[in-house]
Amino acid sequence: MYRCLSPWALGMTVKNLHEELQIASKTGYDGLEFSIQEVADLIDKEGSNAVREMFCEVHLWPAGWGLPVDWRGAEDRWREGLRALPRFASASQQLGCSRTSTWIMPGSNDRMFEENRAFHIQRFKPIAEILAEHDCRLGLEFVGPKTSRDAFKYPFIYTLDAMMDMAREIGPNVGLLLDCWHWHTSGGSVEDILKLQPKDIVYVHVSDAPAGVSMEEYLDHRRCLPGATGVIDLPGFLNALNAIGYDGPVTPEPFGNPAVWSLDGLNTAWRKITR
Repeated sequence: MYRCLSPWALGMTVKNLHEELQIASKTGYDGLEFSIQEVADLIDKEGSNAVREMFCEVHLWPAGWGLPVDWRGAEDRWREGLRALPRFASASQQLGCSRTSTWIMPGSNDRMFEENRAFHIQRFKPIAEILAEHDCRLGLEFVGPKTSRDAFKYPFIYTLDAMMDMAREIGPNVGLLLDCWHWHTSGGSVEDILKLQPKDIVYVHVSDAPAGVSMEEYLDHRRCLPGATGVIDLPGFLNALNAIGYDGPVTPEPFGNPAVWSLDGLNTAWRKITR
């Protein structure tokens, strides 16, 4: 495992890839989550060697990117995204990065469970096939909080096991974006992680939960810095990932907490949970 910086997950406003790389390098990170659109444009303009060198110069891994396909929307928008995806997947492959991810809401106001599951499989299968042609993997993130689930008329997948089952049905290069917040708020356990294989986990997010709030009251965007409260068993979570051999990025995603503006504070939190 290695530490990865996602500027967006920290609410940071950055100008471009060069600035992001400088911030990640100066604050002790090992990898960077990047915009695949910007990287693809840079490769078209300057070549893949030049973009790879940008990462090499600051000793950072190109860790991953958000899936740039509107798979939730109208069919024409989804198909438009499919047509554009080979260019992005090729850029990622040229950069030496194999990880992309997206999140899935834990309910729907339009589709009951089985219909919604079939919809997701149908939308993701061609995405996974395109990614596989370029040695890329897709991580699917389940959303755990009860408040998020209760916002929908019809419930949907919100646990590790159920999301992993759907991922396997979509394709062999599909697994989890495993977020400790959603793992915790869905009632997950260390044993759930220990049942997985390394290939089952594509990407990892970490944060903590506020103290003094019941599980039923957690709000998705009200999180804390990793290890700040100890409510989430982050040592157990990370030790389980290490035990199964996960070797990918671990990215802080605390959202909404004013302390995220202090990268020194974030690094202190990281050392606390990994020592």
